[in-house]
Amino acid sequence: MSGVWVLGERREQTLELLNAGLGLARELGTTVTAFAIQDQGLAKTYIECGADTVYLLGSLAPEQPLEDYVPVIVDVARQKNPDIFLISATPRGKEMAARIAARLGVGLGSECTRLRLDENKSLVMERLMFGGAAVQTVVCLTRPQMATIPPRTFEPAVPLANREGEIIELPAPPAGKVRVLERKPRVQESVDITEARVVVAIGRGVEKQEDIELIQELANVAGGELGCTRPIAEELHWLPENRYLGISGQKIKPDLYIGVGVSGQIQHISGIRDAKVICAINKDENAPIFEAADYGIVGDLYAVVPQLTRELQRVLKK
Repeated sequence: MSGVWVLGERREQTLELLNAGLGLARELGTTVTAFAIQDQGLAKTYIECGADTVYLLGSLAPEQPLEDYVPVIVDVARQKNPDIFLISATPRGKEMAARIAARLGVGLGSECTRLRLDENKSLVMERLMFGGAAVQTVVCLTRPQMATIPPRTFEPAVPLANREGEIIELPAPPAGKVRVLERKPRVQESVDITEARVVVAIGRGVEKQEDIELIQELANVAGGELGCTRPIAEELHWLPENRYLGISGQKIKPDLYIGVGVSGQIQHISGIRDAKVICAINKDENAPIFEAADYGIVGDLYAVVPQLTRELQRVLKK
């Protein structure tokens, strides 16, 4: 066996994949290999957190995109023949995974949320379908067995005591046909909502745009960020599009999610299902969100939210 390989675009994503890969490697009795992008310090971190080998990808020229690493990764994969290859399901990660799989002539499970091994030690991948209404089970018969994993699906791997490993430097890739002409960072008016520990989301139950201040006060008291459903951002334009949660929007994993006036259609639930605690406030006792909620309050949000805000303020002052 050549082990379990992981590739993340960023440090946190790689550590999450390492955690998943370590569990699979223990069952297979094999090793874990990670890729580090242009950073010797990251390579050492990955070894401390469980990697046995780290391939250090060479530096790119300023005009080169990350996709130029694909031929280099494919070459080493052909030489070493890994058993399993996990790649973070970021937009760029999915692009790279598809190219790697195509060049290796293997299958690819996309955006898998659960991994396990069957009795034959084959990788069984589970992914959501139909907006989260069904779960598809996928088994790839080719090798390596490849899957992309959405960020925050697994907890990050943590440093282990007395870890040693090997760092292997790979050559810098030649320039491909695509060049980066300019980079413009996206200007965001708030912190990344996917990193928030508390998210308070608004839905169509909020009657007017100015009423958002009522829910914003609750979010502030709870130490959280304001999110929304897709219609609030894309149809009414009350909040920026990077704040809407759902299957085609942001997927979050906070300690606490509070849905205010959110009906809870499956497209929205797909983006919040990994929250540790889900609380719903809706005047419709038959709203679908109550099926996913750990706690539900049936009532008029205009009466419930101020009362909840005051109670939180009272408790937090103690």
